[in-house]
Amino acid sequence: MLAAFSARQRLALGAIAVLAVLSGVLHYGGVDGLVVFPFVTLALAGLAWVVALATDALGEHFGPGVTGVLQSTLGNLPELFVVIFALQAGEVTVAQTSILGSLFANALLVLGLVIVAGARSRSDGTMTFQTRLPNDTATLLLVATFIIVILGLSLATGDRASAHAEEISVAGAVVLLIVYGVWLRSYLKADTRVQAAETPERGGPHVPLRTAITLLAVAGVGAAFISEWFVDALSPAMDALHLSDAFAGLVVVAIAGNAVENFAGISLAAKGKFDDAISVVKNSVAQIAVFLFPVLVLVSMLFAHHLTFVIDPVYIGALLITALAVWQITSDGEATIPEGVALVGIYAMLAFLTFFE
Repeated sequence: MLAAFSARQRLALGAIAVLAVLSGVLHYGGVDGLVVFPFVTLALAGLAWVVALATDALGEHFGPGVTGVLQSTLGNLPELFVVIFALQAGEVTVAQTSILGSLFANALLVLGLVIVAGARSRSDGTMTFQTRLPNDTATLLLVATFIIVILGLSLATGDRASAHAEEISVAGAVVLLIVYGVWLRSYLKADTRVQAAETPERGGPHVPLRTAITLLAVAGVGAAFISEWFVDALSPAMDALHLSDAFAGLVVVAIAGNAVENFAGISLAAKGKFDDAISVVKNSVAQIAVFLFPVLVLVSMLFAHHLTFVIDPVYIGALLITALAVWQITSDGEATIPEGVALVGIYAMLAFLTFFE
């Protein structure tokens, strides 16, 4: 089945399988969480790469538009499972900051590094790209932020609506999913430029559809198990390192779960494939803001601990700044190194803030 992949990819798949098994042995062997944590973190990042590999193979059969959606949707599987298991364990702060962390990491850290890498590859120091993709992202992010801000202000002022935070969150989740559905339909119908021919060659023969689906299914099941082990090891590891739950979710989980997408976007930008790089970041941010977050809000209602759009005022402000920064920097289809550094700086300050919570 793996003959369709290159020798290097088969070697990586084997190493990830060994790492996943070793993580399971350590977890069920009762080893201290601080020891287990680095293994499950690497295994989780590895499985994210496997999911990306499988969805990329699926994309060969469905075209670039569907590929972008598949990559961003299925690429968020690790985060999805991490949040679900965190809610089951009563770690609501970790669950909420994991989602926000993924959003901030992609919209600020990754986009900033993509811009820096892209601008450095140009003699004039300016990265150019199509404007529709980042503008769509900023719009969707502003819609999500609007709902969060309205609910946050309601709670801050103590009006009657503040007693119905869960009901309002459910209604907001439904609205966001409708907005996402309309946007997705428009995105898939648009005559997007085919970018698959510009992506790096994987080598080896065409990957059969059955092989891609099987690999994706195996990676999905593995991600479910390892996400549970990751959550179990997270709290003791953070306690031993004296790190807050907010820092764990906003930085550790976000970077581990998005490591592959981060590398892919930066690599594409460095090679001059600016539209592809922006598309990777854009799809991920849009998925998190108006799909993953509302879906998890609805799913959490099945658990004892519920996820809502009620977040810390600091994060509300950070969301507003993020949406405005993404729009301001990318709306003209050009970005420079100082603008990329500015985005990274905003993320660094946010991470530094949570370090002391």
